[in-house]
Amino acid sequence: MMERRPEAILDVYKLLLGVLLFLSPWLFAYAHGTAGIDARATGAAIAIASIAALLMFAEWKEWVVLLAGLWMIASPFVLGFEHTTPMHVAIGIGLAVTYLALLDLWLIHFGPRTSKH
Repeated sequence: MMERRPEAILDVYKLLLGVLLFLSPWLFAYAHGTAGIDARATGAAIAIASIAALLMFAEWKEWVVLLAGLWMIASPFVLGFEHTTPMHVAIGIGLAVTYLALLDLWLIHFGPRTSKH
C-alpha cells in the first residue's frame, strides 16, 4: 500500500492555485490576449504537475512548480501587461505557488524525518 507524504497537502494547495490561475482570465475578465493565454497555460502546468506529484512523487515536479511560480511573478514585466488586474493576479498567485514549492522542497530536504519501529 502506498504511504502518503505529510507534505502532500502542499500539492493540494498548489493544485487549487493552479486551477484558480487557469480560471482567472474568465473570473477577472481578461480572457483575451497575452495575459489570458499565459494564465491558462501556466495554471494548467501547475495543476498537472501538482496532480502528478500527488499520484507519484518525484522531486523534479516540485522544481517545475517552483519555476512556474517564478515565471508568474516575472511574466507581467516580460510580456508587457504591467499595472493591470492580470498583473496583480499573476504576481499574487505566483508568490503563493513559489512559497509553497520552496516550503515543499525545504521539507523534503531538511524537514523532520519520521522513523518506523
